Amino acid sequence: MNSQTEKISLQGAAGAIEVQRDQPADAPRGIAVIAHPHPLFGGTMDNKVVQTLARAFVSCGWTTVRFNFRGVGASEGVHDEGRGELEDMLNVVGQLAPEGPLAIAGFSFGAFVACGAAEKLWAARNVQQVVLVGTAAARNMVATLPVEAHERMLVVHGEADDTVPLVAVMDWARPQSLPVTVIPGGGHFFHGQLPLLKSLVARHLRAGIE
Repeated sequence: MNSQTEKISLQGAAGAIEVQRDQPADAPRGIAVIAHPHPLFGGTMDNKVVQTLARAFVSCGWTTVRFNFRGVGASEGVHDEGRGELEDMLNVVGQLAPEGPLAIAGFSFGAFVACGAAEKLWAARNVQQVVLVGTAAARNMVATLPVEAHERMLVVHGEADDTVPLVAVMDWARPQSLPVTVIPGGGHFFHGQLPLLKSLVARHLRAGIE
């Protein structure tokens, strides 16, 4: 995101995992691991929504970790329809955020993977925040988190998303009574509305401090 961004290479199950890490100005509140959109449709850790999420977390005092799924950029391996990508995310958490306060976040396909990671980690880790944006609920079975996780979750979706229709996310959220924050007129990539998205995420994170 800037000249201070640290580039890291980790070893994952499919080979190298390309990672970038950004630090807040003061002592970090914890570590946020953020997943990117679908690799087969150009998704990378440099996606503008992913970078917006990272900036929001950094501004609220979190160390942020973005990474490329297998087969993307310098990350080795091939796309695995979510299974291997979940393994990648858990691997990144295990190596760069093995203990302490943890936040899990993702955009689109990355939100689907992130929710699966949060489900896997919830019982064993101090997962303080889960932020899901444009969750790919139309073609994927998105995990269901415990009710007690809901107050730590922010689910954001664009009203006019034509990649993942809002109705698909509502169909996933409704049985859980999980609130969804809808950005009026917002598309899948939130063109022209990224400052608003950052503000919503930062507001949620700051509320969690109080």
